[in-house]
Amino acid sequence: MPPRAGALLLVLALVLTACTGPGTRRVSVEEMVSPTAPRQPAVTPVPAAASGASPRFVVTARTPLTRFPDGGKNAEFTPVPPAVHDAATGAFVAEIPLPEGAPSSWRLLAAARDNRTFLLSGWTGPGSPLVFFRVRLAEDGTPGEPEAVPGPAPADAARGLPHAVALSPDGTRVAYAMTVVGAVKVTVVDTATGERRDWTAPPGAPAYGLAWSPDGRRLALASGPRGLRVLDTEDPGADLLAASTRVAPAGNLLVSSVGFTPGGEALIYSDGHTVKRVAVDGRTPPATLAEVSLPRDASASLRFSLDAGGRHLLYTHGWRLFRLDLAGGTTASAPIAGGERPGEGDTPVAAW
Repeated sequence: MPPRAGALLLVLALVLTACTGPGTRRVSVEEMVSPTAPRQPAVTPVPAAASGASPRFVVTARTPLTRFPDGGKNAEFTPVPPAVHDAATGAFVAEIPLPEGAPSSWRLLAAARDNRTFLLSGWTGPGSPLVFFRVRLAEDGTPGEPEAVPGPAPADAARGLPHAVALSPDGTRVAYAMTVVGAVKVTVVDTATGERRDWTAPPGAPAYGLAWSPDGRRLALASGPRGLRVLDTEDPGADLLAASTRVAPAGNLLVSSVGFTPGGEALIYSDGHTVKRVAVDGRTPPATLAEVSLPRDASASLRFSLDAGGRHLLYTHGWRLFRLDLAGGTTASAPIAGGERPGEGDTPVAAW
């Protein structure tokens, strides 16, 4: 996506229109209204957010700014830090400190259920591995010091970097998915000890979306041609397909984001720009919750972050935060304001 101009001062929202069938809501970013305000044993317990409560903070992250001077082949990189924003207004709260050896943020991040504990990724240089680290926010949104996730850096020399990450509800385990030589792999790492487990499957369908169940046992995978699957992380095997069950087949478009409902009985996921819901037991076909209309220059996939109450879905486009109310079918929007070099480079990704 080309660099954007500074964020607009108007506040966007969405008007609900009829769609393809009963109960289907069509959401458009073209129209405007005002936004609304805002267990496995854990080493450091993280309280879950109250069911239905609106998140107070959003964390954003993006890749370093890249330019090619004089049209040459050698890229110059400008590091950019991740940031904390007010969830209702998009107002800048604070920059997030990066761990040593990582001068810039990267576009992989996730949140625990408390809206205070976040997993971020740090860029260590062109062609180099990422580092994962946790940050905890104070009640006023001020970030603490970065806590590095122990263990080897997540990268594969031949295939590159992870596609997706997820942070367990209690903030003590990290899951990430990537492609390695001859396989796709899902890894779970204990953030205190660095202990890890790997599951692998034949190549061809990497997981582009991951989400932990509320009980911290199961892991949902949005996996392109393999559709939606749920992995039992207590299964003793290392075969990803054998240890997981298919919940829904792949749609016609790209299945790229997924989240569990608060009770863990269903998944909410994106198929292209359509938001759907399906029971984890897979006994009923998926139901459409909303269809999001994005401009032509938007990505073909919809990457979102689901809040702990399972009601609000967060996504970004054009340097704006969009908050979709799945119950009411309306969306509010606010500019991603402040921070370092706002409006430059690709739109950040966001989590809450």
